[in-house]
Amino acid sequence: MIARLGKLGLAAAVLAAALGLLPPTAVAKARLQSACVALSQGPSPAPARVMQASFGDELADDSLRIRYLAHASFALETAGGLLAVTDYTGLLGNPDIVPDVVTMNNAHDTHFTDHPDPRIPVVLRGWGPPGQPARIEVDLGEMLIRNVTTDLRGPFGEGGRQNGNSIFLFEVAGLCIGHLSHLHQVPSPAQYASIGRMDVVMVPVDGGFTMDLKTMAAVVRALHPRIVLPMHWFSDASLAAFLAEMQPDFALQKLATAEVVVARASLPQRPTIIVLSPQLFP
Repeated sequence: MIARLGKLGLAAAVLAAALGLLPPTAVAKARLQSACVALSQGPSPAPARVMQASFGDELADDSLRIRYLAHASFALETAGGLLAVTDYTGLLGNPDIVPDVVTMNNAHDTHFTDHPDPRIPVVLRGWGPPGQPARIEVDLGEMLIRNVTTDLRGPFGEGGRQNGNSIFLFEVAGLCIGHLSHLHQVPSPAQYASIGRMDVVMVPVDGGFTMDLKTMAAVVRALHPRIVLPMHWFSDASLAAFLAEMQPDFALQKLATAEVVVARASLPQRPTIIVLSPQLFP
């Protein structure tokens, strides 16, 4: 499993797998089967239950811990100890915690860093060379990470930068998880098809820097997630406005913790918004 490979071992294994020298299962613990692009499948007929836990507690093989760190950064921890961080800025809190993989976007400097911790073995940038999209599909055994690019608009709504943003998708623990990052446009039918079905989606709810809340709410509904994790809000007012926009279609849980543990077998029957209280690693 990845935790036993070590950081340098992970990087070497990922490179070897990418070159076809190793099968994906040689990189890390096997990934549980998911149906992330099975758009016709309905929600899992499971009881409405979402578990809470603290970072470091033991996880079941079919579960994933998600911690809201800050702004658009979440930490995803697997049962095998693999740690991924979204929209990594270099700020995690505890300097002794080193992710195995980080994703970044570059709409603003609050979504990336030019100087990632050199101890991180896999750094995934959601933008490609000028005029070219980033094309990412990295199999880490327990977790598959891929992207779907979208365009960025200019700072005053003008023009746009093609493929400037990446929606990062994580297939892990049998779950399909999407991080919309700095989404500036409604995905096209082709982009929706590439994204596939979502169990958990992390959604920017600032209401202006990305998209207006009514449009963002429509995107969330189109993705049909079981769990929505709001992020990227700058005031309680924008968060409250998003929550109001999603009613009455979604249940609501406001947690006084930064973390939640999710499992496919315990996804809520009714789509649920879970508001986490952001906190860096102690």
